[in-house]
Amino acid sequence: MNKLYWQTLGEGDLDLVLLHGWGLNAEVWRYTAERLAPHFRLHLVDLPGYGRSEGFGPMSIEEMADTVLAAAPQKAVWLGWSLGGLVASQIALSAPERVEKLIIVASSPCFAAHDEWPGIKSEVLHGFQHQLSEDFQRTVERFLALQTLGSDSARQDARMLKSVVLSQPMPSVEVLNGGLEILRQVDLRQALCQLSVPMLRIYGALDGLVPRKIVPLLDALWPESESHIIEKSAHAPFISHPEAFCEQIKQFAVTH
Repeated sequence: MNKLYWQTLGEGDLDLVLLHGWGLNAEVWRYTAERLAPHFRLHLVDLPGYGRSEGFGPMSIEEMADTVLAAAPQKAVWLGWSLGGLVASQIALSAPERVEKLIIVASSPCFAAHDEWPGIKSEVLHGFQHQLSEDFQRTVERFLALQTLGSDSARQDARMLKSVVLSQPMPSVEVLNGGLEILRQVDLRQALCQLSVPMLRIYGALDGLVPRKIVPLLDALWPESESHIIEKSAHAPFISHPEAFCEQIKQFAVTH
């Protein structure tokens, strides 16, 4: 039986599940968790196939959501970063009764660029898939460097992300490829228009993977949701600007 890595900590009464991004694992939340633990009961998860949740092969977004949901508390605030944002969104769509509130961080309902939609160019994602088979570690490192590009603390942020990846078992090439396939193909823009769960979207002003141009487009598409841009941060605002980030989470999840 494959088992998800799942750690619960914190003193708060409210359950908050944290889902990491592509190529990484739950250790990415290490410093965020210290700040949030007094306010929440935190659930740190390695997504299926990532980090300590070994033994899972590549999955569709629906399979990933179902697997995580099966181990989750009955009702929680769900926070997903990047690829984790898609998984959290899919959970909110398939089981809204299990989701108190939804927070998506540096994530897009459609990561790939289309016509008028800003995103990652298809050839860039294809390129990463091709490079994975040739030089696995270097490709992951390049992707991590892209995530911090532009922020004042880019170098130390990239080092932190790299240490998180290397501290736990690496996902297989197949799992990483499956994750890139999700980023390339999934489009939840229209599906999330029907969402009745309160939603907060947090973005980095300098994010090279999820351009801030999508913010006004989604404000118009999902008028019930809230958005917040953290200035001078890139794709990992919780690492470069932990205080501003945690303040947003507490404000939205606890005081709303």
